[in-house]
Amino acid sequence: MPVRKCFLRAVTCGQSGTARLFIFRNGVRALAWVCTLLFGSLLATAGLAAQVPLPKPRPAQAPRTEPAVQTDQREAPVDAAPPSQAAPAVAPALSACRLALTDAIAIAPSLPPIRGPGDCGGEDIVRLEAVVVSPTQRVALKPPAVLRCTMATAVANWVRADAAPLAASLGSLLSEVDNFDSFECRGRNRVKGAKLSEHGRANALDVRGLRLANGTVLSLTDRNLSRDIREKVLHSVCTRFTTVLGPGSDWYHEDHIHLDIAERRNNYKLCQWNVYDPMPQIAPLLPAARPDEAPAHTPEEEAGETAGEPEGRAEPPAQDSDAAKRKPPRAASGSKPAARPERRP
Repeated sequence: MPVRKCFLRAVTCGQSGTARLFIFRNGVRALAWVCTLLFGSLLATAGLAAQVPLPKPRPAQAPRTEPAVQTDQREAPVDAAPPSQAAPAVAPALSACRLALTDAIAIAPSLPPIRGPGDCGGEDIVRLEAVVVSPTQRVALKPPAVLRCTMATAVANWVRADAAPLAASLGSLLSEVDNFDSFECRGRNRVKGAKLSEHGRANALDVRGLRLANGTVLSLTDRNLSRDIREKVLHSVCTRFTTVLGPGSDWYHEDHIHLDIAERRNNYKLCQWNVYDPMPQIAPLLPAARPDEAPAHTPEEEAGETAGEPEGRAEPPAQDSDAAKRKPPRAASGSKPAARPERRP
């Protein structure tokens, strides 16, 4: 077969290596042509872009523009909260006691609930700082007392209705209540293993005394304080509180008065406070020391002290003439008679 005919038929028969080489060369040429077209189109596009004018740069003194606020309600609904922000905590509802204990009655800010350790603590806790007697008079609790709202209300009512009028009857104003103890997680009388005290429930207050505006301090357990004043305080606290412990109740309440509103069966109340009389004045057993400004002893006094005679001893009274003539009593049987004193010239 002639070479020319085999070259024309190489595409179909594929029997010649020269034909395959021809096809490869044509493919390379076609690929180069396509690349030339693409490169030319890119150059044309770049040329057009170079002819488009760009905006001038923004001058430095130009005012800043705030970003536009999004007003599309479909994309940002009003009710939807941002996913990164948690919903605010809902404050617990105030109790009836907390609503009634207003600033017109007492300065008593609320405190978080106290929980533990153990059974200590409680709900509806306040810090009783002062009791408002009138718009111009406040009675401070020193230091402020941590109490339940119900106990704080009972203390405020006692101060307003009983303690303040008592101070007014003495010609002064009540200024302070001496707070010895309020909330404290402990057993009764601080005895280890004892039953939980009402102090551990923030339901008790220990009072030592009342201070008046003129500086007078009414120590409620002082025997020298007027008995009438102490009895008036006794009657008032035993009326308003369910537990009153003072001197005479036990050895743990000799220097203060314990008050609480513990609930008991059949509304039983415990009032143990003995109002003692002042201690009697006892003369000293030994004579007082001789003062330095006393006059010096006379020689006779010094001689008497040396002989063992007490200073200033009076002479014995003279015996009656009839008594001197009486015979001495007879000695008992079996005993020797007393020897007669020897006469001296």
